[in-house]
Amino acid sequence: MMGNDTKHSRRSFLGKSAVIAGTALAGAGVGGRAGAEPLPIPPTAQQPGRPIPATAYGTPSKFESHVVRRRTDVFVNRQNWSDWSMTPLQHQHGIVTPTGLIFERHHAGIPDIDPAMHKLVIHGLVKQPLVLSMSDLTRYPSVSKFHFLECSGNTLADWTKAASTTVQQTHGLLSCAQWTGLPVSWLLDEAGLGPGATWVLFEGADGSNHTRSIPLDKVMDDALLVYAQNGEMLRPEQGYPLRVFIPGWEGNVSVKWLRRIKVGDQPWHFRSETARYTDPMPDGKWRQFSFLMECKSVITRPSGGMKLERPGLHEIQGFAWSGRGRITAVDVS
Repeated sequence: MMGNDTKHSRRSFLGKSAVIAGTALAGAGVGGRAGAEPLPIPPTAQQPGRPIPATAYGTPSKFESHVVRRRTDVFVNRQNWSDWSMTPLQHQHGIVTPTGLIFERHHAGIPDIDPAMHKLVIHGLVKQPLVLSMSDLTRYPSVSKFHFLECSGNTLADWTKAASTTVQQTHGLLSCAQWTGLPVSWLLDEAGLGPGATWVLFEGADGSNHTRSIPLDKVMDDALLVYAQNGEMLRPEQGYPLRVFIPGWEGNVSVKWLRRIKVGDQPWHFRSETARYTDPMPDGKWRQFSFLMECKSVITRPSGGMKLERPGLHEIQGFAWSGRGRITAVDVS
């Protein structure tokens, strides 16, 4: 008898506890409770909307006008032609960055290149030099892949002291996109690699002639010649009409406005890999060719500058990425 009473009392207690817990969770839920009154019909459902414009490129809603790329207001850059803008990661939904929000980095402004006049030259230690037009390149079978792109200067605004207030300021030199083009290896195979070939030069057609030396093994592994991004041709600030993309490596090696590929037996040591994009070491020397972007992560929502509108359940969102391969798990503590 005592055992049965104890058993029933325990069931009653557990049942009441479940109700209390359910009520607490409901109160802390994402949405509010609906009242008994009927759902009002908004004005937008009572009249026609705007017609499709005769000629226009689709743009975001006017209510999303705050979601824009911004130049950093923490690290003051006085070189207007060698500049950058940053992705508003706190407003990104999903892993793909909208094309108009992908961060920018330029060394001499944005050139305006006519694709009908643009040529790509492949020469150096090859058996058959090639000159290819954009029409030639787009006739090859296309390949599309999703990859992140990160500037080696990402988080630089806080290297000397913490001053950033938003994740756009701290990590905004990061974006993710679908890249479409063809493997560089296809063209190098077509040209035929000569004896001693170990390095590849990529040169841009911008005012700085930005140029980088890349090991041949990496180029043959996964480098892409890209002419489209997120389903459309590259934007001018992203290298239109042609760029190289080197997955997992610092963004500056993915040379934009690509005009020349040269194969050689050693790196060329251009200004962009001696005076720029090198790392100071404790012994006073500078390290070259630190290409790989290591594993990183960042919480984007909620983050600096954002306000939680009400108490309750809030999902934590963010990104994790690595130049060493696929992210398999993320620990949050």
